[in-house]
This record gives sequence, C-alpha cells and structure tokens, in this order.
Amino acid sequence: MSCIHYKFFSKLSYDTVAFSGFDISLCDLKCKIMRKEKLKAANSDLLISNAQTKEEYTEDALIPKNSLVVVKRIPAGGVKATRRTAVPAPQSRKIPGAASFRS
Repeated sequence: MSCIHYKFFSKLSYDTVAFSGFDISLCDLKCKIMRKEKLKAANSDLLISNAQTKEEYTEDALIPKNSLVVVKRIPAGGVKATRRTAVPAPQSRKIPGAASFRS
C-alpha cells in the first residue's frame, strides 16, 4: 500500500492518505483529502504543492508515492477579488468670510 503525507499550511504535523499503485492523480488525492478531513467540494477547493520544492501541482499531475505535500484551502472557483470600497470625492470647503466666485 502506497501513501502520500500531507499537511495543511497552518498545521505542524503531517497526516497520511493511502492508495494503491506508484502514483496518484491530483484529482484523486484532493478527493481523498477532502473525504478524510470532511470538507465539502461545493465550499472550497484545495491547492496542493510539493513540500520540498514548493511547486504547485497542476490538474493533470501524477504525484508519486511517499511524497510530502502542503495543502491550502481556497474558495471554490478560485480566489475571489477583494471587495473595493468607494472613496467619496473631496468636497470643496467653504471658508467663512470668503467671497464665492461663480462663472
């Protein structure tokens, strides 16, 4: 039985996912981690990278057995843009006692 050792970015210790074969597809690894951690696919996606090289795995990647990976949870559909707040336009100040000019 082969395994992959994974840890979430914010955790200190590694957990293990077991599978059969010499490697596992990224999609299968994500499913196994989500099932083990009781995460819902509708709420979030997982970004998985090699713990030693920091290389992010792409969707078609095969991850070799006994690899160490780091998992980051991201919102489903990718990273959302931050909400921008409107900055009010500066208003002209009226100085008491000053004459106002109109065209």
